[in-house]
Amino acid sequence: MRIDTSKYPEGDEAISLQRLRRLKILSKLATVMCIAMYISYIPQIISNFSGHPVGFLQPLVAMINATLWTGYGWNKTYKDWPVIISNVPGIFFGLVTVITIYIH
Repeated sequence: MRIDTSKYPEGDEAISLQRLRRLKILSKLATVMCIAMYISYIPQIISNFSGHPVGFLQPLVAMINATLWTGYGWNKTYKDWPVIISNVPGIFFGLVTVITIYIH
């Protein structure tokens, strides 16, 4: 099993600059989309406060998923910041959504 390090391969195993740029763009785009996915809980939170509670299972599972991915990103050999940054909002918004289901 290969262990991730902060160094990029050199010599014959070097990663091309074009591929590295694509990976950085992909990680930024994926981070933005993941955050947008979790921000989409705001209408559900508003609905919960308006007396129209939504189901609890989906936001609860999303919160658990975000917690697991955040832990994964944090505990890697080097911190995987795109994974951490994109999933922390999921912990917060998932938890708030579940709590507001019962506080309407």
